[in-house]
Amino acid sequence: MELNIIAAVCKNGGIGLNGALPWNLKNDLLHFRNLTMFTNDPLKKNALIMGRKTYFAIPENKRPLSARINVILSRTINQSKISKDVILCSTMEEAINRFSQEDFKNLVENVWVIGGSSVYREAMDSPFCNRLYLTQIKADFECDAFFPPISKKFKIVKDINIKTGIQEENGIEYEFVVFEKERK
Repeated sequence: MELNIIAAVCKNGGIGLNGALPWNLKNDLLHFRNLTMFTNDPLKKNALIMGRKTYFAIPENKRPLSARINVILSRTINQSKISKDVILCSTMEEAINRFSQEDFKNLVENVWVIGGSSVYREAMDSPFCNRLYLTQIKADFECDAFFPPISKKFKIVKDINIKTGIQEENGIEYEFVVFEKERK
């Protein structure tokens, strides 16, 4: 089982402000949706691992995120506070163990980590982390949540499924960049 991370990060490393994205990039949201929903096997789904704050930052009418298995990492909430369709785990290790079980291996194609900061950090440090799919925003925004520093173990790679080059939307330039963890 491998973990892939997906995030939009501005120049100062910011990923959010007051529980929301500080920018409005519809094409980036479409990129996120397409990557996290697409499976090669139509009988499988992708799983999304997120922290409690990330889950509750999703508009209520959009959660849980459709056509994907939503997993929340939290030690402070219980199942009664969230949809019955969401899997609640207290740690990343518990989530990884769950996806390693035979019934999930037959159901899940890809596992995506979608935030926040501490969940990204834990995933990046995990031996199961494979790739980072980052939208690098070419501007600074006021943020109170930040993406962890990227280890030198991650190198930029080409992915034929990812659009390359600088794009612009709402006067904001950005590009999609893929990093892969070196295996020794």
